[in-house]
Amino acid sequence: MTHKRLFTLLLIMLPAIFTACSSDDDDDLIGKWYRVSDFDGLARSDASSFTIGNKGYLVCGWTGKKCLSDLWAYDMETDSWTQKASFPGTARYLATAFNIGNKGYLGTGFDNESYYNDFWEYDSTNNTWEQKAPFPGSARRGAISFGLGGKGYIGSGFDGNYLKDFYSFNPLSNSWEQIISIGGSKRTGATCFVINDEAYVCCGQNNGDYVKDFWKFNPSSGTWSQLRDIADTSDDDYDDDYNIVRTNGVSFVIDGSAYISCGESGSLRSDTWKYNPQTDLWENVAKFKGTPRTATASFSSGERGFIVSGKSSTLQFDDIWELHPYEYDDEDY
Repeated sequence: MTHKRLFTLLLIMLPAIFTACSSDDDDDLIGKWYRVSDFDGLARSDASSFTIGNKGYLVCGWTGKKCLSDLWAYDMETDSWTQKASFPGTARYLATAFNIGNKGYLGTGFDNESYYNDFWEYDSTNNTWEQKAPFPGSARRGAISFGLGGKGYIGSGFDGNYLKDFYSFNPLSNSWEQIISIGGSKRTGATCFVINDEAYVCCGQNNGDYVKDFWKFNPSSGTWSQLRDIADTSDDDYDDDYNIVRTNGVSFVIDGSAYISCGESGSLRSDTWKYNPQTDLWENVAKFKGTPRTATASFSSGERGFIVSGKSSTLQFDDIWELHPYEYDDEDY
């Protein structure tokens, strides 16, 4: 082969070599997912979860054939599961749960026939349940909730219609109060998280559309404020790559930043996004390593974040994964 022909061949091959060696869109994304000890109970989707200290609690859910009422605790330090006292109400899924101090709370939900508005308290110290004043809004499924400033909050969801109303629960008086509804879109299948004593709500679905608006709740003033959309809706550059909208995703908080993953938006999702509350901006980070899924649950101690259970088509899951947000996955290189 002449030097001229060899030089020409190399020029043709070089673009292919550089393409093969360049990273995929995900190769340089920070974060690494680790699979930890599988959930001991039945595989399920649409379960509810809350965190108390370094333990995450998973309760109720749907196996694909029946509703569940069992409660399990995951110890983040020992990577082990322990079954606890079962939820004494009607077995259900698509309920919502949160914690206040060392107590967990669960309400609303669906059992394939009826929507619910009953409300229950779990005492983690005594491993007991107690029924509390019922949620005053309509019986519903797919609501969201959070504990904040010694009170609990439940809102939005679906009762045959999409909803945006919100209510606060005072555990000291065992009483409810309706508060200002979340602004913007009604929604079901949304997700929420708490950072620095403020709650954030995003995602979900409304009348077949995936919700783009994003809101923050301040408990001191009792008001909602709108943040930047979670889709490319502005004329600026910051959101050009945003693809965050989804329903039935989950969120958790690590070191003052929030992470959203899984869910669905026409197809199942495994992409993960990190939110910085100081800048009100999102960053794409490492994809969830498990099978893409929806209707999963999450735990967060504030220092560690986990995703557990979920479904893909008719398959329910029992695996659990932890995100290490500051590592890179060597397998991607």
